[in-house]
Amino acid sequence: MMLETTLPDQAQILRGMMQRHGLPSDPPAGPRARTVALTSGKGGVGKSVLSLNLAIALRKMGHSVCLLDACLGLGSLDLLCDRQSYWNLSHVVSGARTVADIVIDGPAGISLVPGASGLLDLADCSTMAQRAILDQLADLEQNHDYLVIDTGPGIHEQVRRFALAAELVCVVATPEPTAVADAYASVRALTANNPELEPRLIVNEVDSPEQAHEILSRVQRTARSFLNVSVAGVGYVPYDQAVPRAVARRSPVLVDSARTPASRAIEQIALKLAETLSPRSESRPFFARFAPPLSRHVA
Repeated sequence: MMLETTLPDQAQILRGMMQRHGLPSDPPAGPRARTVALTSGKGGVGKSVLSLNLAIALRKMGHSVCLLDACLGLGSLDLLCDRQSYWNLSHVVSGARTVADIVIDGPAGISLVPGASGLLDLADCSTMAQRAILDQLADLEQNHDYLVIDTGPGIHEQVRRFALAAELVCVVATPEPTAVADAYASVRALTANNPELEPRLIVNEVDSPEQAHEILSRVQRTARSFLNVSVAGVGYVPYDQAVPRAVARRSPVLVDSARTPASRAIEQIALKLAETLSPRSESRPFFARFAPPLSRHVA
């Protein structure tokens, strides 16, 4: 005679996890972090390096900053700043750890949420699992002035969801023709169902201010003509040998070489972002905007 063993379903496990850690089903009210997402049409344009250093630049201005590595499956921000983190978002998904357990101290006083190495897509999780994770992440907004999100490259749904939930979306490109074309593709994908969105463009690794302005003008003209969308420039970063040297040393360039042209350019971009989004807001929280609605059949 075979004995049947009743196993708790995933929803029961996650409900228990939320209750054990006192996790709210709805985010608490009050001022919370302003949110900036960096995205790109293709990899290799320096988006993660920019995200890390922009977070540090905002911290140097006196703001409390949390950096979220949302490159699901290929998270690497902890390696860029020489932080060996075993625990990451994949362990939160599995229920082995909470978000509070995995947040690490980053360089220059920022907080860092390591990306989920090996996690292909948060959307692959059940709705209940997504909600449990996002409820925990919402606590980060209560404790910081700025939340910087480094999304994965590309234009697939998960990247768009992270980007569109942020208050400000910055598309990163380089002068390489394919990178410029992919930046425009990102703008098109982001604004397809959100025509009111005004993405910002950051041109990285430029040879001159003139080159940066020419690329910005090209993207602006194309977006205006074919999409009826405005794209604003938020700044550019010159090509600087100090950046790859810092990456090789696993040290952010703003820490490794704070007075180089690239570092100063990143600080100027951070200043513009802070002028656009003053710290702390009563606006709807990022993770509430990102969270999917719970299915009616999930108790």
